[in-house]
Amino acid sequence: MALRIFWMVCVLCLGTAARAEVGSLFPMGARGAVQPATASLFGGAGTGMFAPVQARVVVPPALRTSPTAQLLTLIAQAEAGPAGYDAVQHGARIRPPAPPTQLTLGEIYDWIEATPGQPHAIGRYQFIPSTLRRLADGQGMGPDTPFIAAVQDRLALVLLQDAGLHRFEAGTLDRVDFMHNLARIWAGLPLPDGTSYYEGHAGNRATMTWARFESGMAQIWSIEG
Repeated sequence: MALRIFWMVCVLCLGTAARAEVGSLFPMGARGAVQPATASLFGGAGTGMFAPVQARVVVPPALRTSPTAQLLTLIAQAEAGPAGYDAVQHGARIRPPAPPTQLTLGEIYDWIEATPGQPHAIGRYQFIPSTLRRLADGQGMGPDTPFIAAVQDRLALVLLQDAGLHRFEAGTLDRVDFMHNLARIWAGLPLPDGTSYYEGHAGNRATMTWARFESGMAQIWSIEG
């Protein structure tokens, strides 16, 4: 029942599918618990999921530990490391003017434009510029939208849908195929041979093993079922 309610909420916030994300480039081993920098979509409090409206959102406890929330945490471990929602790709020589969660989308776009020739993957899910703009535009998020945790979660949910989350949970998409789809979106996730789908592209490599990825997926969905 909780999962059904979750998807009723998500239907309101999911927009058009997005193309593959190429991103993380955090050094191997930069993992660990990912702590929200500000209230997340699943955290139960904070600035809300429909930015830029600053409304408090109370999320039922069952949804905070839902399979989808756990999957996003697993992805964040591969992508963002301990910096979480305030992560910036480590190859960026010129950093943003403030932690990402303290910036608006417009300020992030300005930083990207002002610092050509360097990586710009940003946030808990390491959105690259083209993907960030596409997702934000698809969700009707203007330049004044704050890049808070709830906004980052909302954009990541669109990518999960693009990877086939609904089909996977409905049993019409095999787990390994779903994992392949996720690895095509997030460069920090591995393929079965342990490499990134984008291995060597702009220095990308997987930051967790296939065994860790597989065991994490099995644990998440064994909890549900």
